[in-house]
Amino acid sequence: MDTPSPAPAALAPPQRPAGTAPPGQKRAPAPRAGTRTDRRSTRLAVLALIALSSIWGYNWVVMKECLKYAGVYDFAALRTGLGALSLFALLIGTRRPLRPRTVGMTALLGLLGTTLCIGLVTAALTTGGVGKTAVLVYIMPFWVLLLAWPILSERVRGAQWVPVVLAVAGLTVILEPWHLRSTFVSNLLAVLAGVAWALSSVLTKSMTRRGGFDLLSLTAWQMLLGSLPLVAIALFVPERPVQWFPYFFGGLLFSAVVSQGLALLLWTFVLSELPAGVASMGMLATPVIGTIAASIELGERPSLAEAGGMLLIIAALSLLSLQGYLQQRRLGDLPGGPPRQS
Repeated sequence: MDTPSPAPAALAPPQRPAGTAPPGQKRAPAPRAGTRTDRRSTRLAVLALIALSSIWGYNWVVMKECLKYAGVYDFAALRTGLGALSLFALLIGTRRPLRPRTVGMTALLGLLGTTLCIGLVTAALTTGGVGKTAVLVYIMPFWVLLLAWPILSERVRGAQWVPVVLAVAGLTVILEPWHLRSTFVSNLLAVLAGVAWALSSVLTKSMTRRGGFDLLSLTAWQMLLGSLPLVAIALFVPERPVQWFPYFFGGLLFSAVVSQGLALLLWTFVLSELPAGVASMGMLATPVIGTIAASIELGERPSLAEAGGMLLIIAALSLLSLQGYLQQRRLGDLPGGPPRQS
């Protein structure tokens, strides 16, 4: 998920040297680390992270169930359209800028992150299992690593190759390209959704490097622009009529509003209170929760090979997140490095 970026350093007010005070004023005592307020904020951030992982994890089951009442394109169009509206409501409520910047690049971002990613995920869930689809889509960080090499000149180095190899092994075990089963197409769609998600992440990083972007505004506009092709497809491709049963209506609101607008607020709060490495490690629970919920509610049972491949991918994601966390701690220990939260 994209989160609002901090204000550029050039726009920040000038800072006085530590330990000094304005003329005519006494120096205020320095705040003590580990105060009760800090501990309370950290506990709230951990609870928010648990809630966020639960929302995103259970949303996989909700999407799967909603497809019983609507076609792929109808549901994808409704979900992204309402999701965009919820994000714009959030923009207005938080008084963020509404005007888009670089409309062409934002439209490309919407094509990758909304049209392709959400469209492919929805199509994959029509015949694929929830747990397996979620895990395959969440391979996204490894595609980011590989795509950032030629696009952003960020090379994969040393120990980073270990989780990449584990993820490729798990992906191969799940796809079983030597056995073209009926689920191969849904598995492939899930993998392609992860690739589209990774491309959108690399493009977002490239855009925000130039500065001046509000990521909440960028997310709202890319979802709105990305929903338009899905709406057009839904209008012109014949599908069965949408059955507006109570579950579908509630599931659509949950998938579009709760897992978009509310989840983005939670994610912003989590990143403001916890180190990014800790937050990313906490998000590993998302595909796990989706798998467990699908097992309980839908009775899904992955085969032995699929379970082994999913475990390899989750182990690779855990190792990659741990590497990022340790790297952040090392940077925090360097002189002039970013402050380390605890």
